[in-house]
Amino acid sequence: MNRINKKLKSEKKLLSIYFTAGYPQLKDTVRILKSLQSSGVDMVEIGMPFSDPLADGPTIQNSGSIALKNGMTTKLLFAQLKDIRKEINIPLILMGYLNPILQFGVAAFCKACADVGVDGLIIPDLPVKEYKELYKKTFEKYGLLNIFLITPQTTDARIRYIDSISKGFIYMVSSAATTGSRNSFNANQTAYFKRITTMNLENPQIVGFGISNNKTFTQATQFAKGAIIGSAFIKQITQEGLSQIPNFIRKIRVS
Repeated sequence: MNRINKKLKSEKKLLSIYFTAGYPQLKDTVRILKSLQSSGVDMVEIGMPFSDPLADGPTIQNSGSIALKNGMTTKLLFAQLKDIRKEINIPLILMGYLNPILQFGVAAFCKACADVGVDGLIIPDLPVKEYKELYKKTFEKYGLLNIFLITPQTTDARIRYIDSISKGFIYMVSSAATTGSRNSFNANQTAYFKRITTMNLENPQIVGFGISNNKTFTQATQFAKGAIIGSAFIKQITQEGLSQIPNFIRKIRVS
């Protein structure tokens, strides 16, 4: 069973952290992964920096720009992750855009993911139809779960279609905006969370965009299996350094 599916069977609410590979420093990727695992994070999304990140807010865009200037590439990321499964056992998901994957070669990219122990992919600009027709068999050949995004504007029919071809979790984007941390969710967002809950989908949902602290994590996981923190984590390591990662995670988990 894929590590993501195993983790989703846990009774607790899941905390997933996103960070950009090669940021703050080029060789920080493995160090951050080790710190996140030892701090009790359930899953990690490793961002592949790209020059035109359509869904990313300013914090993640900036981290990506710096990572690219640092010299991060897709090939280098796989080199950094070569022996990662000797030390890291939590699920690892690569999140990025389709263009660098096409440049790498889809089959070659999926094989490289399998070789280093990546469990899933989140590709916001990969159309569902194109995935099903062109790439689904390749992803499945290499044991990779493709995670689709839904938003408050996604129709019920499309959500059910996405649910039907998903085998992990559904990434429930909290708003139509780009990524970025917020202090709380408004009534419309809460109504959206409730609407998805009443649909009784086959795949669990994990909320992303806007999770920044214990309050928003608790609000999101009231209606979902887990939540993803990205921008707030990147701000934390930018301002406080990597040594404060355990403290940041502890504050999110406070009940």
